[in-house]
Amino acid sequence: MEVRSVEAIVRALNEANVRYLIVDGLAVNAHGFVRLTRDVDIVLALDPPNAAAGLNALLTTGYQMSIPGKPEDFADAARREEWRRTPIDIFVYEPFDFAAEWAVATPLEVAPGLSAPVVTLLEMKRAAGRPHDLIDIEELQRMR
Repeated sequence: MEVRSVEAIVRALNEANVRYLIVDGLAVNAHGFVRLTRDVDIVLALDPPNAAAGLNALLTTGYQMSIPGKPEDFADAARREEWRRTPIDIFVYEPFDFAAEWAVATPLEVAPGLSAPVVTLLEMKRAAGRPHDLIDIEELQRMR
């Protein structure tokens, strides 16, 4: 993942006034534990207008959806539930109270004058239980 790719993603989402949060690897890096990450994990506020706007914004940057359908399909909760087990980088469900996390998100400056909201959710990482999540938890707690 190149910095300019992250910049393009953040710029497109910000310019479209999309409510989103960056989670997982980039969020961990933003909180001080630097580790390799190959993707950007995004949680969109899933109200239909915001979800559609977010995906349309990403399409303008050249990204293609790996799920079948249009951005408006993604905005439909029933369709997202069908795709829930599909490995994608944009969550098809809100794994936490989006509004609460949005209110306390840490801004990550990805370029001069360009910031993205990030959250590191230890509970979400514990639930995932993947080896790199457990290492992230240990390192973030040690840094505190």
